[in-house]
Amino acid sequence: MLLLYIIIPLFVVYGGLILYYWNGWQSIPYYIPCNESVQTTISVIIPARNEEENIGQLLQALQNQTYPADLFEIIVIDDHSTDKTATIVQQFPSVKLIQLKEDNINSYKKKAIETGIAAATGDLIVTTDADCIPQSNWLATIASFKMEKQSAFIAAPVVFENNNSLLQIFQTLDFLVLQGITGASVYKNAHSMCNGANLAYEKKAFSEVNGFQGIDNIASGDDMLLMHKIWKQYPDKVHYLKSKEAIVFTQPMKTWKAFFNQRIRWASKAKKYDDKRIIVVLLLVYLFNLSFLILGVAGFFCSSYWIYLIGLWLAKTIVELPFVYSVASFFNKKSLLKYFLFFQPLHIIYTILSGLLGQFGKYEWKGRRVS
Repeated sequence: MLLLYIIIPLFVVYGGLILYYWNGWQSIPYYIPCNESVQTTISVIIPARNEEENIGQLLQALQNQTYPADLFEIIVIDDHSTDKTATIVQQFPSVKLIQLKEDNINSYKKKAIETGIAAATGDLIVTTDADCIPQSNWLATIASFKMEKQSAFIAAPVVFENNNSLLQIFQTLDFLVLQGITGASVYKNAHSMCNGANLAYEKKAFSEVNGFQGIDNIASGDDMLLMHKIWKQYPDKVHYLKSKEAIVFTQPMKTWKAFFNQRIRWASKAKKYDDKRIIVVLLLVYLFNLSFLILGVAGFFCSSYWIYLIGLWLAKTIVELPFVYSVASFFNKKSLLKYFLFFQPLHIIYTILSGLLGQFGKYEWKGRRVS
């Protein structure tokens, strides 16, 4: 029974954290762009490696932006692609294509973004990934928000587009939780969290914090590690843009192996966080999920622990569901919530494994083996 005296308080703290995020997400004002003329110059930075299947759709979506064409530029940095990525980019004359020259480095994506920013003429840097699709008012909404809030750094919403298989549905539900936490934590200034598929920051802010200097040897973290550097310089100018017009659609991983590689890559940057607040949160979440494994093992010695395991599983679902429902409503994904209870055990297992392997293992990303 001593085990329960540890796990129950852990659940209470975890439940309080989820309620905190739920309140934070619901408190974020829905942004409606102003009618004033916005003259912010924007540079859209797109690092790309072997993206021949996706890059054309993204560039076409950017060509269809409602934001004045003379106020934004598109820069694609080709990261040693071996397919037709560069050829497809060259079919769009207005797009600036840069070939990444550096090799044998640990963080190609940071170097690609850094190279793009060096060539950028816009005051506002907007980053997205080559497999993303923004809506037509994306840049206009970001620019309007930036002008009103005078933001130095903007985190904006991202959602998975395809939900046709169990793997895709699982990823979407998991990502909805991360998006809700992102919005809530940024709005409440609780800790740093964002996704590089939809970010905007001032070029001068990037320069003032010396860009990726100090974190450029870390394979991942072009988003959250940079966000924290800018937050330290501008703690009141880091904002979350809650607007459906600003949502960027991206693709889930196609295989379970690719999914785990992605999550291990995300987890790998945790030990590099300078923001100690999120480290505390990640540790709490990890220990809480680990308690399920401990109860499961204990059940082989005392079967009553399996009853406690089922009870904790249901309690976790009940606590999380209102929060996930609120986020799913914003992203028009409520139809997927019928899978939420079913996927809980898988989510617990993947959290434990990716958290562990992210700290000690290596992973594959874009055909490269990195640590």
